[in-house]
Amino acid sequence: MSIGNSPEDERPFEDERVEADREQARPSIGRVLQQARIAAGLTVDDISSATRVRMNIVHAIEADDFTPCGGDVYARGHIRTLAKAVRLDPAPLLDQYGDEHGGRPAPTPAAPLFEAERIRPERRGPNWTAAMVAAILAVIGFVGFTMFQGGDSGDDGTNVAEGSTPTAGDASPTPSKKAAAPKHESSDSAIAAAPQDKVTVRVSAADGRSWISAKDHSGRLLFDGVLKQGDSKTFQDSSKINLVLGDAGAIDLFVNGKKIQDDFQPGSVERLTYTKGDPEAG
Repeated sequence: MSIGNSPEDERPFEDERVEADREQARPSIGRVLQQARIAAGLTVDDISSATRVRMNIVHAIEADDFTPCGGDVYARGHIRTLAKAVRLDPAPLLDQYGDEHGGRPAPTPAAPLFEAERIRPERRGPNWTAAMVAAILAVIGFVGFTMFQGGDSGDDGTNVAEGSTPTAGDASPTPSKKAAAPKHESSDSAIAAAPQDKVTVRVSAADGRSWISAKDHSGRLLFDGVLKQGDSKTFQDSSKINLVLGDAGAIDLFVNGKKIQDDFQPGSVERLTYTKGDPEAG
């Protein structure tokens, strides 16, 4: 009777070797994210600005070092955010992370390290109380200015009635005040001056830097790059504009002359499409 191992006993070891070879052939999570970033033409600084993930953490994840993330929960969140920023499906990378690090972890309380990465608070809705106070102050200031101007005009009228002859210098202030009045109307109309037969989208980086991409109705790329804080871009097409915002929380949108009031979160990636009828009435 043979005491050696049977072929059936050796099969589990062969399966383990095959599985090990398959794992070695699969690229690492950091390698996949790094290659996708390079293919998109983005630097680590661009990714950090668009996602609010610190540069040292981006470098560490691309080197497959997840220790600076502060735990599995935060590592998964960073992987998901970076994958979306470079236009990858995060699900396969999260599954791979689970296979390599023991599956989905139990929820853990928020750590101070994670809170420190939040650069600014979440955006909130408009402060209507402050707006009302500002409007009331503006009305009071306008009334006071009108009364002051009315008193000045009365004094001028008295001087003329007593026989003083107004000179060209005396008469010039009145036309200059009338000419200054239409400036407010022109500034308001410039915002709403969008052609009715086209779709016009204005993107403004009001609260920080953000990577953006814009295409027309045929898929032609209109812009792909990082918009610095304070910069704006305007896109126009005959029927449709497609947008991708790397950090939608830092962006103000104006579509066909009207501001979009969506509550975009800081660091969120948004894919948006606007047409000539947007934004819809009501």
